[in-house]
Amino acid sequence: MLLGALLDLGLRRADLEADLAGLGLDHALVVRRVRRGAIAARHVEVRVPAATRKTASDTHLRRKESAHAHGRSHGEIARLLGRARLAPEVRVRALACFEALARAEAKVHGIPLAKVSFHEVGAVDAIVDVAGAAIGLSRLGVGRVTASPVALGSGSVDTAHGTLPLPAPATLELLRGIPTVPAHVAWETVTPTGAAILRTIVDEFRELPAMTIEAIGHGAGREREGGLPNVLRAVLGRAEGASADRIACLETHLDDLVPEHFAFLMERLFEAGALDVSLQPLQMKKNRPGIGVRVLARPSEKLELARRLFAESTAIGVRVYEVDRVVLARELRRVATPYGRIAVKVVRDPDGRETYSAEVDDCMRAARRHGAPLREVVRVAEEAARGQAGAARRSR
Repeated sequence: MLLGALLDLGLRRADLEADLAGLGLDHALVVRRVRRGAIAARHVEVRVPAATRKTASDTHLRRKESAHAHGRSHGEIARLLGRARLAPEVRVRALACFEALARAEAKVHGIPLAKVSFHEVGAVDAIVDVAGAAIGLSRLGVGRVTASPVALGSGSVDTAHGTLPLPAPATLELLRGIPTVPAHVAWETVTPTGAAILRTIVDEFRELPAMTIEAIGHGAGREREGGLPNVLRAVLGRAEGASADRIACLETHLDDLVPEHFAFLMERLFEAGALDVSLQPLQMKKNRPGIGVRVLARPSEKLELARRLFAESTAIGVRVYEVDRVVLARELRRVATPYGRIAVKVVRDPDGRETYSAEVDDCMRAARRHGAPLREVVRVAEEAARGQAGAARRSR
């Protein structure tokens, strides 16, 4: 449904399919226009050759109970995404989504993370859904995502684990800490994969924020009975000036972590959804030198990030508090340069002035590929973004 909504917003199907080809998975997207109730929407189906799509829960997660079980473990999917040809921000989001999904299933079913497995068809479906959502947000230059409280249906659903109540147990686990409302319909409004995507991409659950609306897209699910159309609506807009939100701040002081391990700790925190991670030198009690670790995150991610700090560092306590934050409007634009397409972050101040900052990972890859100085690639990318913005203003 999210893929359908993003395509309806303006995501080019050719770009989406070209990026999904980097996964190396045999699949096809079937996209068509449909009606759900009174709403015209775009429906996307992921087809896997020589396999029959199941009608059970979309993730088809189950325990490996015999040597004849066919599926992909969470570790296998993580390795697949790790070696796939994906933009860095796409890879990070996809990995975080699958980790959240697998951890929820492991907790619900009381099995180790290594035992969580995706049925082969469901695995490809979910990988394409998750990676496609991350690709769409990146391609459209979305800098911030908000969502309304999640509407939940009731009833039951047939899964590989048998008949389960709705919302599915893994869905509820993934929505822990996220505001929900009853949908007043007797069908599944949010699947585990959908809940994992929401948990990973949404910066804040709230009413529609103040913005200038630029595009509206509708993604269709299966036809359902009842008064509520089975449609996901996405609204793309531009925020002017500064806006406010609320974030969680996690802090801990370390004086016995091996210095070489800090880079890995930061990497793992970003994989778990951290918005920013910083390290500060400290002089601690008994005059010992130490390091202060500060993590900024969405409030819904604070428990998972605290767990990650305990698991990956020597921390025995983490301070957590929420703070208000004022941020400038920003977006990510991909511009064409002689060194290939490069992402550039565009920040807009309260007076409407824009500043441009080329994404250094894209620039480093381009510099290595073309044997060019890094600073030259950065300069060209930022000039291209500035020129693109000037052309857009002149055409209005």
